[in-house]
Amino acid sequence: MSYLKDKSIVITGAGGGFGALLARKCLQRGAKVTAIDLNLEGLQETLPEDPDCQLIAADVTDHRAMKDAAKQACSRYGSIDILVNNAGVMPLAFYQDHEQAIDAWHQCIDVNIKGVLNGIIAAFDIMMAQGQGHVVNLSSIYGNAAVPGSAVYGATKAAVNMLSDALRLESTGKIKVTTVRPTGVPGTGLGQGVLNPEAISGILGSHYPSYLETMMAVMNGTASEDLTSSESIGYAALEPERLVEQILYSIDQPWGVVISDITVRAANDRYVI
Repeated sequence: MSYLKDKSIVITGAGGGFGALLARKCLQRGAKVTAIDLNLEGLQETLPEDPDCQLIAADVTDHRAMKDAAKQACSRYGSIDILVNNAGVMPLAFYQDHEQAIDAWHQCIDVNIKGVLNGIIAAFDIMMAQGQGHVVNLSSIYGNAAVPGSAVYGATKAAVNMLSDALRLESTGKIKVTTVRPTGVPGTGLGQGVLNPEAISGILGSHYPSYLETMMAVMNGTASEDLTSSESIGYAALEPERLVEQILYSIDQPWGVVISDITVRAANDRYVI
């Protein structure tokens, strides 16, 4: 059986990549999905026309827009059972890159921290009044410790961890909270926001050269099956589908069970934290 059947799920950043994939998988399990993205055209291109899928163009950095989206989810599907705060950006750069990075860093703070906070606020009163709800926040292993090249991005993900933990403590017995900390997932497109490619070296340490060689082989289609197959212990780069499967596992649970914190990684991903 699927515990997701007929549940109302709100997903931010659902206009493409990982968010759209998660939305489609939730629909397949019988959920009612409210898909939110800044880009309405992106939503319309990536998600099917379906009475169980409501598309809303909204900016997660605008708390009023998020509250309005939450009201629309309730109006159409009667509740918000699950909120997935997925929207995020990753402008990796060193402090020395501040001249070209400053605007992207401020956007990162707005989307990754304020966006998550606004999502929580939009759903909080609704879930508390219902007497139950589930908030899933997308964090990152970058939020676990400071590494060169990720000062701002890592700080935003550490803030997501704190927001999650505080919500868990304040809403015990009413709102389940799951913090997801994936490693690199190239297929999500998040890496396109990296401002200085060398900034990824901080999280790889001495593995940086071998990582670059492996990723080039993967992108060129010349990598061995040992590196590209999730059936292999040598699996080097997590595919979006594998991450979605684990998030679905986290949310497709009875109300009394919560997977509170989950790190998902490829067995051979080379990341040092």
